[in-house]
Amino acid sequence: MALVLTFLGKGGTGRTTVAIAAAKQLATQGKRVLFASQDTSPALSVLLGMPLSAEPQEIGPNLKAVQLQTTALLEQSWEELKKLEAQYLRSPFFKVVYGQELGVLPGMDGALALDAIRRYDGSGNYDAIVFDSDGDQSTLRILGTPEIMSWYIRRFRQVFADSDLGKAIAPFVQPVAASVLNVNWTGDLLNQPGANQMNSTLEQGKAAVADPNRVAAYLVTTDAPDAIAVAKYLWGSAQQIGLTIGGVLLNRSERREAVQPEFAPLPVHQLPNRTSQDWQPLMQAMPDFSAATQAPRPIRVDVAERKVYLFLPGFDKKQVKLTQYGPEVTIEAGDQRRNILLPPELRGRQVTGAKFQDSYLIISL
Repeated sequence: MALVLTFLGKGGTGRTTVAIAAAKQLATQGKRVLFASQDTSPALSVLLGMPLSAEPQEIGPNLKAVQLQTTALLEQSWEELKKLEAQYLRSPFFKVVYGQELGVLPGMDGALALDAIRRYDGSGNYDAIVFDSDGDQSTLRILGTPEIMSWYIRRFRQVFADSDLGKAIAPFVQPVAASVLNVNWTGDLLNQPGANQMNSTLEQGKAAVADPNRVAAYLVTTDAPDAIAVAKYLWGSAQQIGLTIGGVLLNRSERREAVQPEFAPLPVHQLPNRTSQDWQPLMQAMPDFSAATQAPRPIRVDVAERKVYLFLPGFDKKQVKLTQYGPEVTIEAGDQRRNILLPPELRGRQVTGAKFQDSYLIISL
């Protein structure tokens, strides 16, 4: 399994340049590195000094690069879908539709990029994957997909099972499904071989994002007030998907002492300006990415105290909303919602109080 690194920040702060330097530095340490970028424009090839394609290609010792081209990823995913259909359906019907004729819909870019990162990670060919994403809220939604999808499945599975419709059709599911499927059907729509495979993939994704040894992000900013504000906003928003922010990379500025208090307790690393094609000074200024494990964790649950501690930097109590309409506690902040699945010892308890203290939302149950 590889360490997946990504960089967040306002556009124009040099995220892609920093990501390339990070990939180069990791490669010099003997790690097998893949630089995977969502930027499909010619600018990336110019920056790297060679043309890139939709397939990983070697651009240096221990270093490969790939452009995550949505059309190519869509064709590949469609072929995989048709294989699954042929495996589970007696009479597949997607076989008459070809990936080469599919158009790209909004939202596909992020989902397909995430699936590509998952596949590259699972290949075992890389020790580190540097994901050069859009670096904004859309990136957080991409990385938060496993958690959100898991919630939809978990919540609506029970809602459907308890509904009159679910109870009414349950006796008919097995005989009808047996006539069209190649697998046994128990009546639970979300407890079948295909669904179980998807659930397992989602759980693995959730576990990876929540583990800074597996996935970590760094903020990239200049000393401009708007860039700092965006970085702080993304820092807090990242906590809503359980993503650890390992530190801050201050680019195009020598005012580290002035910027540091804005991001305490995160370390702020000052980066030198890159000149021509000399990447060495910038590479050497990269932090120790394994130190991301020492950054504040997004969530901590204390069963004995019956409390949940959520780290939400960049927000104040007026920007955070807590509700408990369903069986889980819902937190809204930074245009992100997070449903907290409590451990069995606390499940079903109602919230008795909450306070915002030192960037932590402390929930009592």
